[in-house]
Amino acid sequence: MAKILTLTLNPALDLTVSLDTLRSGQVNRSQAQHSHAAGKGLNVAQVLADLGHNVTVGGFLGAGNLQPFEDLIARRGFADCFVRVPGETRCNIKLVEADGRVTDINGPGPEVSEQACEQLLAKLTHIAPGHDAVVVAGSLPRGLSPQWLRQLLEQLKAMGLKVALDSSGEALRAGLQSAPWLVKPNTDELGEVLGSSVHSFAEQQLAARQLIAQGVEHVVVSQGEHGVNWFQHSRVLTAVPPTVKVASTVGAGDSLLAGMVHGLLGADSAEQTLRLATAIAAQAVTQIGFGINDRAQLAQLQHDVRLGEEQQEGCR
Repeated sequence: MAKILTLTLNPALDLTVSLDTLRSGQVNRSQAQHSHAAGKGLNVAQVLADLGHNVTVGGFLGAGNLQPFEDLIARRGFADCFVRVPGETRCNIKLVEADGRVTDINGPGPEVSEQACEQLLAKLTHIAPGHDAVVVAGSLPRGLSPQWLRQLLEQLKAMGLKVALDSSGEALRAGLQSAPWLVKPNTDELGEVLGSSVHSFAEQQLAARQLIAQGVEHVVVSQGEHGVNWFQHSRVLTAVPPTVKVASTVGAGDSLLAGMVHGLLGADSAEQTLRLATAIAAQAVTQIGFGINDRAQLAQLQHDVRLGEEQQEGCR
């Protein structure tokens, strides 16, 4: 299996609250709540670990509430490349309604100093070259600019790593300028950075051709329950997940990304890669938390994924 680094620059303590229906402005009573260390890169790391990979995790953690993150790192056996910074890692509240709708209330995160940035870069210069790929996922904390992120991605590429990027807004726009190996936006994120609608297949194809021409090898556009479109230079694969009972959509995109990286770094065919990644994402929405917890269910979901193939026009 591969050795993979995941970077979560702005992790979070996720508090997931389950309730029947959210009534704005009224007293709401929850049915259950769960708190766990999270952040997109850490979520990806947990799925990759369940798939058998050797995982290093890094980024920035607030020194004021380290315990849940250090417990997760120890329990999962991750190599720890996080830089501790003053303050507390943010708390993100996920309000999950019975119909699967999720309302997010995300905290801002601690302020990251220039010294902390230099510490992380020093760690990565020493540790990163031994890895096969790096997944950079999530938002930027206060103190980090999109331009800094672009420089980080360029440095990671220069170290010989395949760079997978999953972010949004200005961070995604800046990151795309470094031509990552793989990007995994959803339709809203991709449309925002390109300034155009990408909801139809034709619009996504046009956007993907633009990114591929800039040097991105894999453009994976996630569409929730409507599936995934994977654009490469001369090929487009599509996947539609089976219908499942939704517990929470939190972490579905992270699970999809982990499955894609797993397949691309291994000996799986493109079809096997997308089928497994889509199944892992479908399983993720049936549970609260992250990781592959039911192999029999995953096998059935894989079997039920519907694959298709389209011609990537203009890239023959």
